[in-house]
Amino acid sequence: MTSYRGSAPPISPWFALVVAVAAISWAAPLVRLATAPALAVSMWRLVFSVAFIAAVLAVRRGRGWPRLERRDLLLAVAAGVMLAGHFWSWIASVRFTTVASAVVLATLEPETIADRDRERFAQAMDTLSATAFAAYRSLVYETPGFAQVFRQMTPIAEIATLNLGSRPASRKSSDRIEDLRAIPWVFSWSQARVMLPGWYGVGQALSAFEDKGLLRAMAGQWPFFRNVLGNMEMVLAKSDMTIAREYAGLVEDRALGEDVFAHIESGWNGAHDALLDASGQARLLENAPRLDASIRLRLPYIEPLNLLQLELMRRHRAGEDDPRVAEGILLSINAIATALRNSG
Repeated sequence: MTSYRGSAPPISPWFALVVAVAAISWAAPLVRLATAPALAVSMWRLVFSVAFIAAVLAVRRGRGWPRLERRDLLLAVAAGVMLAGHFWSWIASVRFTTVASAVVLATLEPETIADRDRERFAQAMDTLSATAFAAYRSLVYETPGFAQVFRQMTPIAEIATLNLGSRPASRKSSDRIEDLRAIPWVFSWSQARVMLPGWYGVGQALSAFEDKGLLRAMAGQWPFFRNVLGNMEMVLAKSDMTIAREYAGLVEDRALGEDVFAHIESGWNGAHDALLDASGQARLLENAPRLDASIRLRLPYIEPLNLLQLELMRRHRAGEDDPRVAEGILLSINAIATALRNSG
């Protein structure tokens, strides 16, 4: 192999050091932003690296390429394989650093809540849970005609035709909500921009709880309760009762649809107001500006998709048999789910 002993190196050591530091510094952030599989990212990283190095070598050496002996060639191939394995394992591990760091932080910095407060918070949480549970079941299982409204208001019938795993949407061939699997249940409400399973009942529980000061203390001092409210806040921010009302218009029995939707809308307003009161905010996601900006950026693109889906569902349910209508519904379901991200 070519040796530079006794002669000037091909490039300035300082220049090489600056390039190496810059490359290493930017590698991790760029890999973190990539959404492709780890193997694909590592492959293209090696391809671009080889192309860049080959171009630099060609410019510096002109037409004269160094010749490698058989031993050096085998070592280079082995090093390339090891480097590819290193890139793949490292890039794959980057995806888990968020979870790992969260576990480490939670372990090293445990909750600093006094035992007395912990007991008060737990008792309050038990009360809130029981009230929310009762309100949720009252709407879903005790409201007359709720199952009919759900099946006509949401695209559950269309979602049932999708390949969501290896199991059908329902455990049994019935229209009972009890037989519906969890993913299609949540997915359907997400498509209609209601997000019902993520918030209904919590508003009633927070509003009925007498000690509002305790709720604010729990939101400020108890990470568990703060995260619960934060998750519900995100779901509320992605829901839209104006668009949901349009989906309610798909219910054949208009009086029934309006009555059930009135319960849903009232519950949403209650959850919205009670959450802001407990968290001390003036609007949703006030304390999470980056998430707020991300959702607001996507909403103008989701709303037309919902309106398009509504029109296609009307045509499909009216008997229009054009295959493009059914295909359009499935495409809109995929588009809305992608835009909402955590949709089911």
